[in-house]
Amino acid sequence: MLLDSFWFGLLLPKMLYYLVAFLVAALVVLWSTPIVKKIGLWSGYVDLPNSRKVHQSPMVRLGGVSIFAGTFIALFTVWALGAMKVLPKAEEYGIWGVMFGGLAFFLIGLADDLFTLPPLWRLLMQVIVASLAWQVGVEIECFSIPFIGLVDLGWLSLPITVIWLVGMANAINFIDGLDGLAAGVSGIAAVVMLIVSLFMNHPAAALIAAAIAGGTLGFLRYNFNPAQIFMGDGGAYFIGFMLAGIGVIGLAKSVTTVAVILPCIILALPIVDTSTVVLDRLRCGKSPFVADKRHLHHRLLKVGLSQRTIALFMYAITLWLGSLAVAFSGIPGGSAYAIGATLLISYASWQVGMYARQHQA
Repeated sequence: MLLDSFWFGLLLPKMLYYLVAFLVAALVVLWSTPIVKKIGLWSGYVDLPNSRKVHQSPMVRLGGVSIFAGTFIALFTVWALGAMKVLPKAEEYGIWGVMFGGLAFFLIGLADDLFTLPPLWRLLMQVIVASLAWQVGVEIECFSIPFIGLVDLGWLSLPITVIWLVGMANAINFIDGLDGLAAGVSGIAAVVMLIVSLFMNHPAAALIAAAIAGGTLGFLRYNFNPAQIFMGDGGAYFIGFMLAGIGVIGLAKSVTTVAVILPCIILALPIVDTSTVVLDRLRCGKSPFVADKRHLHHRLLKVGLSQRTIALFMYAITLWLGSLAVAFSGIPGGSAYAIGATLLISYASWQVGMYARQHQA
């Protein structure tokens, strides 16, 4: 007779939960994405080419449905196997808070993919959802200030948490401008968050990270250049919120100064790219919501790099940042990984610089 989920959960080694979450998410995405693509083509929900975009033919923009489905099915699978029973109550509540917030952000993005919502409406809805997530415990309670250490945020916890959750969701959406870019960067960041969360004993954050890693890396099968489908705003908002949520309920809950800044290090590429572009738009008197070609990947395209080369280069940057986070977290051997990744990104940057100079000559 089959064991029920409770007893099976007791027998399943804890580390297998993360593997199950990763594999289930990846397999669901691999299976469902072609179906979503067919539905998108049949219904006409496609992203049309224009002067700003780099694709040359209509592309289905509903790939986020597969990523969302894979992540949620993976998390509900490990829940059925008993993973939540080994978590402290506070961490279990954190998982549900991030999941329901992720669901809401996905629906906001999906509505935009289907009906093209005004930017201010999207932003308002995101702020409301992020505020509700803060209310149920997805909150940044302290902040690291150089030479001072950790400072309790008090009433500032709400606006800072909202800015972090909403900002990261939009940052992932902003870098989703090349085939495989957002999915690959997010997948690498999720793997790093999984490793660091496990080392720092944050199992709830690690479970979500495992599911997001499986979903995004599985999606690369269809999204890497030449892409067959796009994740759309639904996928980008969902992934961005979930990654931000992992940082809040996991790494930012630690009491050390270094741990609090780890999410910012891991996600520095989309953070810096988005911040730079938004500030540049404001400096030029333009709306921060109006799309243009100021992003790093657009600038690299201008110097003649291919989409694949740019994606791989930005993967290398994310891997390097992740290695720094691993080193700062105190994981044994982390410094060696950071040195190796630094050599890799140095070589990659040198190659990109050489190519750019040759192209401009």
